[in-house]
Amino acid sequence: MPRHDTLFADADAVIAPPVAHALFSIGDVVRHRIFGFRGVIFDVDPVFANTEEWYQAIPEEVRPRKDQPFYHLLAENGETSYVAYVSQQNILVDDSDEPVDHPAIGDIFGPYSEGRYQLRREHMH
Repeated sequence: MPRHDTLFADADAVIAPPVAHALFSIGDVVRHRIFGFRGVIFDVDPVFANTEEWYQAIPEEVRPRKDQPFYHLLAENGETSYVAYVSQQNILVDDSDEPVDHPAIGDIFGPYSEGRYQLRREHMH
């Protein structure tokens, strides 16, 4: 018979959400499926890791699921550059073969080639 303390050991455990596999990588140039802006991925969260306030600000009809990878992008649209946080379900490969025009790209990435940027050596783990 199991010991009493082992019967309840799992009751206090924190259960992590299932993690989907990321379809995109750091350095990939992508496009937002709904809003059309472009960006280069500079970080990936395996599941939603932003604030609940940010999440609730997204209109319900386009609000993504939380149980998927979310990507941090150095983004651009026709007017400005900014940082975006985008769910995997809303990202498409950008096939324009054009570099992204964001002032922070040179700080993180090397040259653009064949639809992606190479991470600078000093940023590799």
